[in-house]
Amino acid sequence: MIAERKCFGKTIYKMNLFCYNEGMKRVIEVEGMCCARCAERAEKKLMLLDGVTGAKAKFKKGLIFVECETADDKLKECVENAGFSVKNIRERQGLFS
Repeated sequence: MIAERKCFGKTIYKMNLFCYNEGMKRVIEVEGMCCARCAERAEKKLMLLDGVTGAKAKFKKGLIFVECETADDKLKECVENAGFSVKNIRERQGLFS
């Protein structure tokens, strides 16, 4: 079930416990994320960045899904400072791609 609400003039879609908004949707492909604790660390570091409204890491796939209005170079720097190497940053096409 998807709940929709307005927040600061933006439409927010809430699915489970993760909020998806209409901002820029990015997928970060990383190496070195080997467990749930690593994924949690990556999510927390990204959420500290200004302009990031959501982050969800999947350590088994080596992917981090990010909702943001932040430049790719800042995302890359943040993930690398968390201890991971970034292979690629791309636009997310759909909800699960």
